Amino acid sequence: MKVNKLKTIERNQSKQFLGLPMTLIWGYVAVAVFMTGDGIEQAFLSKYIQHIGFSASQASTVLTTYGLVVAIASWLSGVLAEVFSPRRLMTFAFITWIVFHVGFLVLGLETQNYMMMVIMYSIRGLAYPMFIYSFVVWITYSAPPQRLASAMGWFWAMYSVGIGVLGSYLPSFTIPFIGFMGTLWSSIIFIAIGGLMAFFLVKDQKGKVKESDKLNAKEMFGEILRGVTILRNPQIAIACVVRIINQLSLFGLVAFMPSVFTDDFGFSTSQWLQIWGFMYIVTIFTNLFWGIVGDKIGWVKQIRWFGCIGMAVSTLAFYYVPLWFGPNFWITCIVAIAFGFAVAAFVPMSAIFPTLEPTHKGAAVSIHNLSAGLSNFLGPAIATIVLMFSNALTTIWVYAAIYCIGFVLTFFMKVKQPSLQK
Repeated sequence: MKVNKLKTIERNQSKQFLGLPMTLIWGYVAVAVFMTGDGIEQAFLSKYIQHIGFSASQASTVLTTYGLVVAIASWLSGVLAEVFSPRRLMTFAFITWIVFHVGFLVLGLETQNYMMMVIMYSIRGLAYPMFIYSFVVWITYSAPPQRLASAMGWFWAMYSVGIGVLGSYLPSFTIPFIGFMGTLWSSIIFIAIGGLMAFFLVKDQKGKVKESDKLNAKEMFGEILRGVTILRNPQIAIACVVRIINQLSLFGLVAFMPSVFTDDFGFSTSQWLQIWGFMYIVTIFTNLFWGIVGDKIGWVKQIRWFGCIGMAVSTLAFYYVPLWFGPNFWITCIVAIAFGFAVAAFVPMSAIFPTLEPTHKGAAVSIHNLSAGLSNFLGPAIATIVLMFSNALTTIWVYAAIYCIGFVLTFFMKVKQPSLQK
């Protein structure tokens, strides 16, 4: 009887659809819903902060400080998920998000208290990385190694559905009816649904795996510290830098391009939101596409040519195309398609880290998450610094140059990809 039960569990765990582990399907949906709530303000918050009387530099500082906290939380999330279990950390994350988002709205924006805006929004930055990157650890526990990039492709597709598509498009419809603040309040609904969904509907037992029962306080600290010491592996260090470069423009452009598109190029705010949202629609499919393709043609090769070079070209195009063609919505959408293809080509990075350190997957994922968080921080930080001394065009070229550096670094990455090993 016990043997049959074990066989049933193993059979259920092996079920997949194009690399999607079926035991985790509700977790993927939860990520999409959660990131809808988290992403609602992404494309308009900087502009709204300026609208209520603060400078562009102050608005950028709010986003930059938030990004720094996100980076720290991203680093901690992998090892903390390994120590305390992915499910438990995801529960903590969604509660934290709601509490400090309310604080950000009530104590910060509604009273126009700049210091409280910075504090509350920054602390809220702890939440979303711990939610989604705990689930990344969960995926590494449950997905077959040879289909790991495909499983991560599904993860990033759901991430895009939430933060990009729904998160960008919803405000373009809700702002005219309930205003900026009403839209920001509505995000709590999505966060609560996503959090409860992850807690109650995901039945995969590997999400409860934790090391805390086996470790004393000193050993737990050592496991957390491993999230830094693992960088002594030179391959992990190179991968870390490439992953940071991955999304610099994705997070950096929203810090200044909304104003450039509306004030300089003549687009409306709704048009900008729809173009940015369209880019994320594209990434739903390209994340899946590149996850499957990367498992077949090679993770590093894909990142080098389609990721680094693709992002350098499409980032430049996001400025030059509307400059040359004016506020042409459909032509600019073509640029959004190219950008969506390029940024998603980095999908295999999520599989590369645990592959480079198979005995310490949680720590490896932590470095991946730290890199993603630093991308969130450095993207707007680069914009903030460059804009102090120059203009938007120079900022765009700085991003493009960094992607060329990433291209060179990929030639030093040596990854033994399971699906390509004979």
